[in-house]
Amino acid sequence: MTERRDASSDLGVLAGRLLFSVQGELFRRLHHAGFDDISPRHGAVLAYLRADGIRATELARLSGQHKQVVGKNLDELEALGYVERRPDPADRRAKLVVPTARGQAEMQAADAIMAEIGERHRESLGPAVYDRFIADFRFVVEAQRSTT
Repeated sequence: MTERRDASSDLGVLAGRLLFSVQGELFRRLHHAGFDDISPRHGAVLAYLRADGIRATELARLSGQHKQVVGKNLDELEALGYVERRPDPADRRAKLVVPTARGQAEMQAADAIMAEIGERHRESLGPAVYDRFIADFRFVVEAQRSTT
């Protein structure tokens, strides 16, 4: 049997660890703030919601998830009172996904939590190193997304 390389420097493993750790903290804190009916699977939709609304197809594109997965999550979030679907004024055949008051409150709470997480790491690494890390990480993410 051949030796496998050390996974501790594997880009996918590291990105996954970061994702799961950040999601874990985010949703623990959201649950503590009263948003205990949502879960990480809703995160791909909640992360890209806009106060003025967004189409489901755009949510799927931004999140990288299949339209069917986004649709199922939207159904759940609508039933939980976080979003509603409204006709798109630009195209009456299309629907916009618009956050409700509860959805907007969740968005504000999540934004504040994510800002605190980012600031904690910024302080730990120092602003210049953290800013460079974010720029480089964003570059790698976009380069990888362009291959799929």
